[in-house]
Amino acid sequence: MIARHSPVAHAAYQDLLRSLQDARLSDLRGTPTPVTRNGRTYWYDSYRVGSDVRKKYIGEDSPELQARLARHADIRAEAEAQRAHRSRLIRLLRAEGFLRLDAATSSLLAALARSGVFRLGGTVVGTQAFRLYEGELAVRLSFDQMAQTNDIDIASFERLSLALNDTAAPPLDAVLSDFDFAPAPSLDQHKTWRWRQTRGETLVEFLTPSFDEDEGLRPLPALGVEAQSLHHLNYLIADPIAAALPYRDGVLLQIPRPERFAIHKLIVADRRRDGPDRMKSRKDRQQAAFLIEVLAEDRPDELAEALADARARGPRWNMRIDSTLKRMPDSAELLAGL
Repeated sequence: MIARHSPVAHAAYQDLLRSLQDARLSDLRGTPTPVTRNGRTYWYDSYRVGSDVRKKYIGEDSPELQARLARHADIRAEAEAQRAHRSRLIRLLRAEGFLRLDAATSSLLAALARSGVFRLGGTVVGTQAFRLYEGELAVRLSFDQMAQTNDIDIASFERLSLALNDTAAPPLDAVLSDFDFAPAPSLDQHKTWRWRQTRGETLVEFLTPSFDEDEGLRPLPALGVEAQSLHHLNYLIADPIAAALPYRDGVLLQIPRPERFAIHKLIVADRRRDGPDRMKSRKDRQQAAFLIEVLAEDRPDELAEALADARARGPRWNMRIDSTLKRMPDSAELLAGL
C-alpha cells in the first residue's frame, strides 16, 4: 500500500511552491526583457548600474512565467506577507508529518539557491531529488528511504550554461568554502567538479550530460565550475520541474520529472550492477520500484511516455532497462500494463 499525505498537506505544498515561484520575481531591479538565442527565449531583469546595463537571468519563457511577470509589481508589494505565509505553510507540513532534510543539508541547499544555482539551470539529482518527490507526489517516505546519504549532486546542460550569459553570485567556491567544503582531488588539478566537506564525508558534485563517448570534464560557465559528463543524464534532466524545500520560509529548487527519474534509475542500476557500486544499484532499484508503483497509479500516461522515450533511444537503452526489470518482476508487470 502507498502511504499518502492528506489533501490538506498536498494543497499546502502546492501553495508553498507557487509562493516560492512568485518570490523569485519580488526583487526585480529593472525591466523584464526577453532575449532569443538559438530559437529559445530567455527573460532577464535589465537594469542600470551607473552607465552600464546589466542583465540578471530570470528564466526560460513559458506562459506561467509571462503571467508572473505581468503581475510582478503585485508580487513585490506582497513579498513580506507571502514570506510569513510560507513559514505558516511549512509549520503545517511539519505537523502533517513531512520528513525534512537535515539542517546542514537544507542550509547548504538554501545557500546554493541564493547564489543562483537553480535559477541558472542547476537540477538536484540523486537521492536528494528522490526525497523531494514527497511533496510533488503527496506520498509518505519511510525513514529507510530517507536515510541514505547527505551527498548533493547537481546537474546542468553545458549548452544552457553557455547561453545564459549570467553567473552565480557569490561564486560557488566561496559558498562551499563557507560550509567547510574543499576541492576534492581530480585527474586535472586545475579543474574541480566535486567538493568534500572537511569535517565529514559529505560530497557536492556537479554533473553534465555527455553526448559522445567521452565522459570527461566539461565547463558550466553560469555556475563557474567544471562538471563530470555522464551518459543518459540528458534524458534525466530534460524539462525539469520546480520543487519546494520546507526549510525556514522555503527554498525553491529544481528536480527531474519523477517519471524520468524512475526510468533513469532502471538504466543506472544496470550500469552499477557489478563492481564497487553494486550497493548503489540496489538503492537505484528500490527508488525506481517505489516511483513506478506510485506513478502507475497516479500518472500512468506520463510514466508510459517516459518509458517510450527511453526505449526509442536505441538498443543499448533497452538492454539496460530490460536487464534491471528482470530483477524487478512487480515493476515490470506494472510497466507492461500501462
